Amino acid sequence: MTKTTLIEAVATKSNLKKSDAEKAVNAVIDVITSSLVEGDKVQITGFGTFEVKKNAARTGVNPQTGEKISIKASKAAKFSAGKTLRDAVNA
Repeated sequence: MTKTTLIEAVATKSNLKKSDAEKAVNAVIDVITSSLVEGDKVQITGFGTFEVKKNAARTGVNPQTGEKISIKASKAAKFSAGKTLRDAVNA
């Protein structure tokens, strides 16, 4: 599913105009993004949790040359599915 099809599905399911559904979807994405940027965890009961995972700096190996390289510390967004979502997917 793409963002466009998600907007169409939200509009259909909620009886909203497509433009209103697009605003709602964009607002949800913006709020989740800004919360993660601020370092907050976003927990949606029954759906899942979005949080920022910190990856420590480490030494890696270039697979083409075998040369050791330094990999900088970084952050990544992580999603953990909630029990209700996991159960629905596995049903």
